[in-house]
Amino acid sequence: MTTSNSGRAPTAQDRPLPPTPLSERSLAPDLARGMMLLLIALAHTPYFLYTAQTGAAGLHPLDGSVADKIAQAFTLIVVDARVHTMFGFLFAYGIGQMYARQTAKGTSPLQARRLLRRRHLWMIAFGAVHALLLWQGDIIGVYGLIGLIMVPLFFGRSDRTLKVWIGVLLALGALIALAGALAATGATGAGGASGAAAEMQRASIAEASYPASMAPRLSAWLVQLVSGVATLALPTAFLMGVLAARHRLLDEPGRHLVLLRRLALWGIAAGWAAGAVLALQHTTSAGFGSVSMLAGVSFFVGIFTGVGYAALFGLVAHWLSGRAAATAWPVRWLGALGRRSMSGYLAQSLVWGPVLAAWGLGLGASMSSWSASVLAVLTWALTVVGAAALERAGRRGPAEVLLRRLTYRSVRSPGA
Repeated sequence: MTTSNSGRAPTAQDRPLPPTPLSERSLAPDLARGMMLLLIALAHTPYFLYTAQTGAAGLHPLDGSVADKIAQAFTLIVVDARVHTMFGFLFAYGIGQMYARQTAKGTSPLQARRLLRRRHLWMIAFGAVHALLLWQGDIIGVYGLIGLIMVPLFFGRSDRTLKVWIGVLLALGALIALAGALAATGATGAGGASGAAAEMQRASIAEASYPASMAPRLSAWLVQLVSGVATLALPTAFLMGVLAARHRLLDEPGRHLVLLRRLALWGIAAGWAAGAVLALQHTTSAGFGSVSMLAGVSFFVGIFTGVGYAALFGLVAHWLSGRAAATAWPVRWLGALGRRSMSGYLAQSLVWGPVLAAWGLGLGASMSSWSASVLAVLTWALTVVGAAALERAGRRGPAEVLLRRLTYRSVRSPGA
């Protein structure tokens, strides 16, 4: 590992570069982030139906109309345990790009790692504030913690080392998922696990007093902060993203079409098949075994599905390259939201809590799976429109601006 010489003033090469201009960003990751924010919105809906009785398949209600069952099935197959790993993969891909760009232009690896460390610490702070004020399911802080742990351990390692550790983490993650499913099966049999999980997640949402909702919200986030690392799904997706960034898998999809097709086909097929079995178990009278065991399998294969989603958008970006469709408004607007994904993600919480939680308008008590899903789609659509307006004005998202200012506070643009 290269380090700067002690005792000398840092040179221009030692200092980190300013952030990448919007015009130089790759299309595939931004398209993926923009579209997947819709799935994140859908993933949040069961949490806010805080009076509904839940089963063992996440926090999805046990009862409901045909429309509710369709909404639940879609979420279990396409969304749950898939989207957070895809964003984990893209998060690692993005910081892999950042690190490569910094070091390629002469920034020392030590300075580049310091830059990433500062960024990840601020992400944890952003997550804590987000959780305290609005949403205990915040994922920004989890990504920040994973980056804080994984960058010093794995950046600069060989491809072979990354592949070995991906295999190790997959094996350990499978064992952890199995142990968790067995434990949940036993607890559910005694009447406890799913209900206790629902109570913990919904404690702040069902609280009528906003000040009183802060403590349980922050407590639930702290548990998630640890579990997001301990389950190993996100660390595994992180290493996959680092390896993909090193080979520019999404930046140059034309060079990796065979691999992208395989990742998309087999990753999505595995996740959707496992999710379909779980959805049938939850929404019908069909019996395939323990729901907790099926949920554990669905969670584990979600690692591959998340990567498969990212690969699919790499293929879409390759197909769009050089075509008129690349400049059509749906592509431009989705890309605009993807470039402002943190702002779009945080903006969703400005609707969920104030509209659905008991301390807000409390509409979550009277809504069901399908109606909450409609609200999720409308909320996402509003963030798309907002991102497009910022794009036309040539402005970044407010959350991205703040994070960049805090991260690059000592970095000046060339010629400044």
